[in-house]
Amino acid sequence: MPTILQIRGYRFFFYINDHHPPHIHVEKDRSTAKFLLENAELVKSKRFNAGELSEIRKIILGNLELFKTKWDERFTNY
Repeated sequence: MPTILQIRGYRFFFYINDHHPPHIHVEKDRSTAKFLLENAELVKSKRFNAGELSEIRKIILGNLELFKTKWDERFTNY
């Protein structure tokens, strides 16, 4: 599970065998979520509250190019 970014206690990562559509996973403590990279849309979440999800979405939007570049580097041939 390569970590792409750690910020404000959140870890943003991909799974080694991830699949399309491009997305990013995030975890903090025992909370997890998955967001699409196309529009930072929430796919699923466990244990994050609405305020945390809003903060995470803002972080994703602010780092979207980084996440897309890392996705393309890892999954171009998949």
